[in-house]
Amino acid sequence: MTEPTSTGEGTSYKRVMLKISGEALMGPQGYGLHPPTVERVADEVQRVHEMGVEICMVIGGGNIFRGLQGSAQGMERTTADYMGMLATVMNALAMQAALETRGVWTRTISAIPMDQVCEPYIRRRAVRHLEKKRVCIFAAGTGNPYFTTDTAATLRASEMKCEAIFKGTKVDGIYDKDPMIHADAKRYDRVSYDDVLQKRLKVMDASAIALARDNNLPIIVFSLDEPGGLKGILEGRGTYTIVHG
Repeated sequence: MTEPTSTGEGTSYKRVMLKISGEALMGPQGYGLHPPTVERVADEVQRVHEMGVEICMVIGGGNIFRGLQGSAQGMERTTADYMGMLATVMNALAMQAALETRGVWTRTISAIPMDQVCEPYIRRRAVRHLEKKRVCIFAAGTGNPYFTTDTAATLRASEMKCEAIFKGTKVDGIYDKDPMIHADAKRYDRVSYDDVLQKRLKVMDASAIALARDNNLPIIVFSLDEPGGLKGILEGRGTYTIVHG
């Protein structure tokens, strides 16, 4: 397996963060990992990687354990959040395995040291991996309780100097209300960070939006279920919503 050396021609983005939820990996199941869905997402990432784009990833852990739900059921919040962080490591390792099967060099980098299964987070080392055209999957959130993987994705994207965050969801952008429930829901093509916060649009949590705003980091929300959706957006087509300054 030889490492690629392409330069990202044909797209305006050279380095991006892809944020997907753990639930996106469940597929039609109600829990855990659905291997065909993991493979499909890996195919999407491979296509973008072949364009020469440097890719960071953060995957949630809600398909295995969600800290807030554990806390709501009486578990101590800090313990529940750490369990959620461990779930993200499991998802990251599954995605790493799927990508490397496709010949895409990948590194899982954890905010919680666990040297036998993945690398500890060291910013300069992670940047070097990206420069060598390796996909970097950042796991275990920020390493701290009370912070979501949305915030972790925005933090790592800022540290890695990504040019945009791509958030894959079940719908093709941001709506003023849930399009799964309301047939008259309106989709935004563009929306500001402040509007997202003021209107409480369900994109990312408020901490992540504020951090993206402070670092002028655009957030592009698209449908992960649309085949070739991520590659299409990078090539200047497709349907999505961009959150900007």
